[in-house]
Amino acid sequence: MNQAFFVQLAASGLAVAVLVALAAWANIARPALPLDDARARRQLAEEFPGRALEGLWIAVDGAGAVAKSGAMALVLCRMGDGYVARQLPWAQALAASFKDGRISIDLADVAAPKAVIALEAWPPTGPQKELAA
Repeated sequence: MNQAFFVQLAASGLAVAVLVALAAWANIARPALPLDDARARRQLAEEFPGRALEGLWIAVDGAGAVAKSGAMALVLCRMGDGYVARQLPWAQALAASFKDGRISIDLADVAAPKAVIALEAWPPTGPQKELAA
């Protein structure tokens, strides 16, 4: 073993350390901001372009939202450090279980199996009562 071998070993070790440090720095999660009306509409417009919203219900803790668009329900829910968006039939969203102030919507997706969203009431009532029909 000569000096060139040790120089190459040190340089390789330093390169690996720099790459590990870069990967660790890049994976620092920034928590998603809670949803409000404008943020939820913006995210839904980005995920489902051209879909008109007939109703929007935002979680009381800002961790999700349910919107009606035609015969479909558009669901935003917090997963990890961001939000996932899924669409499903409106009737399936209406039939979701509501217990202890939380709606649990089965998304039938391996990456996001269900959305649990804290709402004041479900199914929707009030000014948008006709949406439950």
